[in-house]
Amino acid sequence: MGKISLKVIPALLLISGLILIWPEGNSSQSKFKYVGANTCVGVCHRSEDQGNQFAIWNESKHARAFQTLQTPRADSIAIAKGYTTPAAETQNCIKCHTLGVDIDESEFLGSFDLSQGVQCESCHGPGSEYKKLEVMKDPEQSMAKGLIVHKEKEEFCNNCHNPESPTFFEFDYDPMWEMIAHPKPK
Repeated sequence: MGKISLKVIPALLLISGLILIWPEGNSSQSKFKYVGANTCVGVCHRSEDQGNQFAIWNESKHARAFQTLQTPRADSIAIAKGYTTPAAETQNCIKCHTLGVDIDESEFLGSFDLSQGVQCESCHGPGSEYKKLEVMKDPEQSMAKGLIVHKEKEEFCNNCHNPESPTFFEFDYDPMWEMIAHPKPK
């Protein structure tokens, strides 16, 4: 073998190895499936002693976010923005009113209902593996199983609550967060 061949073989082996272990896009999340807000309504997130997070969400505008796209007003806004489909079918509208625009259909379990708007998994990630009580009791394990807890909540909220939204109004994070905050009592 020539000198070039001896140098090329290790390089090819290294590249091949990297290709095998290189993460693909968001593949760490793809092993987790979306289960829907109704899965979170069990004993854990609807009891007063745990903070009744489900009721807080269910009474919020987030729970009805997708429904707002199914109105004549939403369709008028979509038309004014130059879209040719109803608001509830327009990806630029859907992306902030429910989950699903950029998620493969195979990642949703039958219990998931996109009409429930901006729901638990919109912020906390797909819950198929962290939904179990024994997992949720251990914060480290729950995050390893897909739970997302945003350190920069305001930045995350601003992904949708921003001037690009056609119905944007001044978004004052602190009072708005108080309306949707759902801590677990200590």
